[in-house]
Amino acid sequence: RLFAHWEAVASTHRVSLPRDMAGPIAQMARHSQAREPVPYVSLSQHGKCEEAAYEERQYPAGKWACVTMGEPMYEQSISMSFMKLMRYICKENSVGCHLGMTIPVLNEIHLTKEGTRLEREVLTAYYLPGEFQQNPPVPMDTEIHVTERAPLRVIARVFYGMTTEETILREISLFWELLGSTDTVLRETYIVASYENPSVPQRRNEIWFIRRA
Repeated sequence: RLFAHWEAVASTHRVSLPRDMAGPIAQMARHSQAREPVPYVSLSQHGKCEEAAYEERQYPAGKWACVTMGEPMYEQSISMSFMKLMRYICKENSVGCHLGMTIPVLNEIHLTKEGTRLEREVLTAYYLPGEFQQNPPVPMDTEIHVTERAPLRVIARVFYGMTTEETILREISLFWELLGSTDTVLRETYIVASYENPSVPQRRNEIWFIRRA
């Protein structure tokens, strides 16, 4: 039943779910309550009334498992990448055990020169839990690369629902309206941070604007 549910979710992303994902899906469901947050320091919050419109944060350097995909649709790229990462998290690693889930999972995107579309290639990144930061398990999948990502300073804004190319472009546009004109953040590279699995209809996401070094 769980597999059938995920199969239906995958079909909304125009992706077919391989049968060998049944094991990782069951494992993820068993461990769904234990999710370690990626560490960061909140630098400032900006908003009206009680609601924070956006927050500036500093993320330290750390080890991430990364996959790059360039499928025709954004949802296909992130789905294919996350299936690879699920296998790595669940068992297909040099220690042969479940590594544990961290949130958020990051999807690094690039806009075309005109700024009206997303480039095909999307990098999906999973932060290694604290106990594996010093000695990361080696992925069996050669398309997964464990890398040390540099410290990152971002301005983050929450949004809810599905992440499609259309919704992401809309959120980027709304955020620019909110921030106004500034040259302190990158204009061509952004990050979509996902906090919940794709089966959650009104799932929490964030759009991150990256501060220039």
